Amino acid sequence: MPYINVKVAGKLSREQKEEIARQFTDTLEQVAGKPKKSTYIVIEEVDRANWAVGGELLG
Repeated sequence: MPYINVKVAGKLSREQKEEIARQFTDTLEQVAGKPKKSTYIVIEEVDRANWAVGGELLG
């Protein structure tokens, strides 16, 4: 059972989340032979004020 946790800074639309889930699931099926029904994906949207890169907050 593959489990993928995707963290992104900011918000995504429902359509973007659907496409991310579809592409990750397809990749695991094609590359690793994992059945689509056994792939779990969690998308976490982190407020940009809580995400820093290079010592600087994004928001």
